[in-house]
Amino acid sequence: MLSKLEKAQQRWGGANATIDAWLTERQDVLVRYCQLAGISKNGQSLHSAPTQSDIQAFCQILVDYISAGHFEVYDQMLEQSKPDKICDLKQDIYPKISATTDLALDFNDKYAELKQEDVLENFDLDLSQLGQTLELRFSLEDQLIDSLMTKQSEPQ
Repeated sequence: MLSKLEKAQQRWGGANATIDAWLTERQDVLVRYCQLAGISKNGQSLHSAPTQSDIQAFCQILVDYISAGHFEVYDQMLEQSKPDKICDLKQDIYPKISATTDLALDFNDKYAELKQEDVLENFDLDLSQLGQTLELRFSLEDQLIDSLMTKQSEPQ
């Protein structure tokens, strides 16, 4: 996922301030996700269990990222998209993104308010499923960004 993010930043970086900020937030989500999953930058496994504060910080960044998409970035993309693309975005991509939002918010609801004594019995499984969900979401969001950037680069 990190290599896909780097490609997205190289491809679209600097073209739109909102998208740049959003991709930076995505990077924060991914870095914290890897920390929770126990994966270092070079892909090696780390052996320490996440702390309650690590999980809460991740959940906050995750919700912030999701909120920025739904309440800022997506609206801007719709406004700047070609009229014939708006229908495709609303009917095809947005419902899929909404499904990933529900799964991410479920993760947040389950883990954001943990207490130190709570058992993390299914945490690894839930985190793994969230990782798959985030990968799908990022791919869908990249389709939105590509649609916007393609429209902006076309001659008027």
